[in-house]
Amino acid sequence: MNNIIISVKNLVKNYGNFNAVKNISFDVYEGEIFGLLGPNGAGKSTTLEIIETLRDKTSGEIIVDGINLDTNPGAIKKIIGVQLQTSGFYPGLNLMELIQLFAGLYNQKVEPMEFLKLVNLEDKAKNKFKELSGGQKQRFSIATTLINKPKIIFLDEPTTGLDPQARRNLWDLIKDIKRKGTTVIITTHYMDEAEQLCDRIAIMDEGKIISLNSPDKMIDELVATGFERPKQVKLANLEDVFIHLTGKDLRES
Repeated sequence: MNNIIISVKNLVKNYGNFNAVKNISFDVYEGEIFGLLGPNGAGKSTTLEIIETLRDKTSGEIIVDGINLDTNPGAIKKIIGVQLQTSGFYPGLNLMELIQLFAGLYNQKVEPMEFLKLVNLEDKAKNKFKELSGGQKQRFSIATTLINKPKIIFLDEPTTGLDPQARRNLWDLIKDIKRKGTTVIITTHYMDEAEQLCDRIAIMDEGKIISLNSPDKMIDELVATGFERPKQVKLANLEDVFIHLTGKDLRES
């Protein structure tokens, strides 16, 4: 049986009279990619921000790698990596300098070029963050989550706004992070992305978890109800055509 690295029990978050998270419970296993999906306002971002120690909960229990959020949130911060939004980077520093800055904040000794190689950005070492394309910014942002050697990283809609090549390059990066033993928690609005990446998915709506399983089992359960797509499913989709015709190599995206 897989080890549980995150345990959420009876989590509640209220904003005044509004109940944003309604008594949810779930576990995340060590070394998996776990997806938290749901429409806007479902409560998924609030849930993750509570686990990340960025937002207070109303009630419930959260244990991260054996650490109780109530008693030692500082210890949790040391073992997680949270993807920053683009506004979180100093505009005057190049990528090498930004990595050195984050390494200093985490009190870690790192080789900046090695981190840039992880995300295929070594040729951009002297560029400022604002000079990068959308896909490059996202890859760099993910690289910064790895500086403190976290056991768990949180990625909030990491491929939003990217073209198909950049999306799939980022998928490869996320899969590689998993292969190296890091647990990944991801939110996304792209169902194909969740199906490709996630070992298990929790679907939230109106503050509750309405389904939790692997993507394959969720699909099988739906098919078992007699559901059929109105259009026959082909062995490839238009995005596959685009990638095949234009190539999957890393570009300025």
